[in-house]
Amino acid sequence: MGRRKDKIKLGAFLLFTGHHVAAWRHPQASVGIDFENYFELAKLAEAAKFDAIFFADGVAARLKDVEAASRKAHSGVYPFEPITLLSALSSVTRNIGLIATASTSFSDPYNLARQFGSLDRLSGGRAGWNLVTSSDPEAAYNFGHETQILHADRYERAEEFADVVLGLWDSWDDDAFIRDQAGGRYFDPEKLHRLDHKGRHFKVRGPLNIPRSPQGRPVLVQAGASGPGKELAARTAEAIFAAHITLEEAKAFYSDVKGKLGAYRRSPDDLKILPGIFPVVGRSETEAQEKFEALQELIQPQVGLNLLSQLSGVDLSSYPLDGPIPSNLPVTNAGKSRQELVLDLARRENLTIRQLYLRIAGARGHWQVVGTPSQIADAMEERFENYGADGFNIMAPIMPGGLVDFIELVVPELRRRGLFRTEYEGTTLRENLGLKRPVNRFAAGTAAAAE
Repeated sequence: MGRRKDKIKLGAFLLFTGHHVAAWRHPQASVGIDFENYFELAKLAEAAKFDAIFFADGVAARLKDVEAASRKAHSGVYPFEPITLLSALSSVTRNIGLIATASTSFSDPYNLARQFGSLDRLSGGRAGWNLVTSSDPEAAYNFGHETQILHADRYERAEEFADVVLGLWDSWDDDAFIRDQAGGRYFDPEKLHRLDHKGRHFKVRGPLNIPRSPQGRPVLVQAGASGPGKELAARTAEAIFAAHITLEEAKAFYSDVKGKLGAYRRSPDDLKILPGIFPVVGRSETEAQEKFEALQELIQPQVGLNLLSQLSGVDLSSYPLDGPIPSNLPVTNAGKSRQELVLDLARRENLTIRQLYLRIAGARGHWQVVGTPSQIADAMEERFENYGADGFNIMAPIMPGGLVDFIELVVPELRRRGLFRTEYEGTTLRENLGLKRPVNRFAAGTAAAAE
């Protein structure tokens, strides 16, 4: 198998103080709560020719354990709602993609389609929607539910939700708005398509009252890795934000999801798999390790345990910190794939509860690499060339320094190896990711019927 002809795609996963759970305590970490902080990070990523910046989101403050939550920044409290933030950033950037998370469990498909459609047009075709089903159990209480929504029910709703949004984004042909001043006709009625969706969860007539964007519609991103999550991604997603620690896991996931595309008349190039990577970069191995240990020393046990309970979906506070992970933990109703990943890591490396939370405090279940620019580039190249990834979401340990380190030290090494671009290929997110511009499904159907 020869060297891949495509290049690595890079996203900057921006979490305000940094991705390490104790980043906010580091003296070099930005406070990260003002627009200027995000403006700086977006411009850094765009100058480095990243494909996109990405914002996670949640709709609940994680305050079940208030004392533990008060000791960490990653407690579900965000400085801004991401679509609003990206709309502001669209006016001060020109090429970089703008991807935000929004939940299918606690949103309305028409409003969501309209919001992301607006962002796509504001940005000139650079928007992406990261579809999640909201595994956070606290979120349900903010939307009239008495308990967390079951995993299977969340994905059933998500399937229909995605279909509605995609249909609404095809409400108008690209050339529907003719603006014929002499003839007095603003749009061509034959190029308007009403959805008329009636399903179990939604009844949406349409059409969406926003025209199509230069890239056709926002890029659909998906983050689930459970069985239903992979099936939804294979059918609808154009990018996946994955979490895998070993090369073998990454290759298996890549092969599995790409292999499902044919059933939906899609090709492997229609979907980009972009796992997260938590890189701690030093000019020497010693420097890299010292940077990492300086962050690890800032972790408070209560915070580490709280993080582990959150990711595993199980309250582990009653077990000894220096004892093993219990073997009979119940299957979570939250993020099933993340629970499996975290617990498999503990069993594979025979970790105690304390060792496990120290192990995931930075990457939170994603891939962690601590080393020199060459070592990190080696690791990325290996995973890319062995078809474990099409690119990576960079999860900087602290902001802005961790992102600066990656851009100044690793990106030049990737370019020296011919693995990363020196200039943008286009002006839209689709063009830069190497994704096809979607044909309006209704227009395509009309054309097929006419042949």
